[in-house]
Amino acid sequence: MLKALLMIVSAMLIILSLLQSGKSDGISGAFTGNGGLNLFANVKERGSEKVISNATMVLGILFFVLVILIRVVD
Repeated sequence: MLKALLMIVSAMLIILSLLQSGKSDGISGAFTGNGGLNLFANVKERGSEKVISNATMVLGILFFVLVILIRVVD
């Protein structure tokens, strides 16, 4: 039961991660320094971006908890 739930959460987490918009220029921007990757920048998310971001965070936490539960139970 828990393993099936973990697979569903994993699939949803992958889908939501792919739906998120990129916040930098990609891997080339990270190496060349173009655009500046600032992890502490104040980024305002609005509308659907905020919903997807929050859902991804909740699913990530749920994934972590399920992995720990499965490890403890089995």
